[in-house]
Amino acid sequence: MSPTWVEGAAGSTYDVDNLPYGVFGRGDDEPRVGVRIGDFVLDLAPLAAAYMLDGGHVFEQPSLNPFMRLGRPAWHAVRGWLIEILTDEAERDSVEAYLVPVEDTSVRLPFEVADYVDFYCSLEHASNVGRMFRPDAEPLLPNWRHLPVGYHGRAGTVVVSGTPVRRPSGQRKPPADPGPTCGPSRRLDIEAELGFVVGVGTPLGTRVSTTEFSDHVFGVVLVNDWSARDIQAWEYVPLGPFLGKSFATSVGAWVTPLAALEAARVVLPGQDPEPLPYLRVEGAAGYDVDVEVVLNGEVVSRPPYSSMYWSPAQMLAHLTVNGASLRTGDLFASGTISGSARAQRGSLLELSWGGAEPFEVGGVRQSFLEDGDEVVLRATAPGAGGGRIALGEVRGQIASARH
Repeated sequence: MSPTWVEGAAGSTYDVDNLPYGVFGRGDDEPRVGVRIGDFVLDLAPLAAAYMLDGGHVFEQPSLNPFMRLGRPAWHAVRGWLIEILTDEAERDSVEAYLVPVEDTSVRLPFEVADYVDFYCSLEHASNVGRMFRPDAEPLLPNWRHLPVGYHGRAGTVVVSGTPVRRPSGQRKPPADPGPTCGPSRRLDIEAELGFVVGVGTPLGTRVSTTEFSDHVFGVVLVNDWSARDIQAWEYVPLGPFLGKSFATSVGAWVTPLAALEAARVVLPGQDPEPLPYLRVEGAAGYDVDVEVVLNGEVVSRPPYSSMYWSPAQMLAHLTVNGASLRTGDLFASGTISGSARAQRGSLLELSWGGAEPFEVGGVRQSFLEDGDEVVLRATAPGAGGGRIALGEVRGQIASARH
């Protein structure tokens, strides 16, 4: 791949082997679709019009959904066109005027979320949670190694990076208390996850096989699935997460195309027993993505996505095996990413072992989130150019509960 002519972009984590899509605004202009290249946003709507690009009107919209709906051939064609004009010096004079400094823009939620499903795909995370809450039993429940466990979340509370997160209130009942009370969560937590954005939907009653994953999934975003552990612990039996999860889920502002992650594909760590036929995958079904959890400016964890037990293709196959339809803008997330070491745990619940082992941040011992705390998730992956590409960031600061 030829080097880009965009100043400062060559060799950066936003080189032409990345090119994530987002929705941005500038001044009083209507929000529209752009592509990140180096420290600039390439304004696609007027650029596509100038080049008379077929279907370029989709970039005038305040959402990626119209573009994602066009499908994989269109995604491939546009990506090829972008790489060509950003690496060909002869195109510089025609393109450079459409580059806007990132610092002069404001980002929006990049896609309209149709449905949100969250999985539970890390063996280490599931085992840690099992050991904490079921110390005298097997850490994993009997179904865990046979299917990607998940729950249906609330699409309307998915927010873009930078949106403040209001401390939720709800019912809580510590084990020693005689009954529940209602009030602000005292055990507010994070979950560092990777999310997958559906571009092409399916009719009700059809399935998506593991080999069809890249025909339907447009790209990847970082996800912080904020969690109120005390509310969750009291409510989740017998139907699972509800109010403890539905108050906010933060996603990155830039969607990394699945095509940009080809160099990051890796073989899964291993699955035993062998999954049922509809869940079987061959070759490199996982992704080598390194995540970083930053709390109040200090790195507290580095979860490796490459350690995940269940792959995204298996999540999608399981999500649709009953005939559930897909829609453009569906988001499904991996669940907490955790590795085998303590410094690789993707939630504060695990880092503090349920509050029993507080950790130190900035000289202060802490177990869960306090008002004013800011959490930033960042991630990188191998790129086609031999370096690493950035999957953006997810930023959120805790605001006090409303009374």
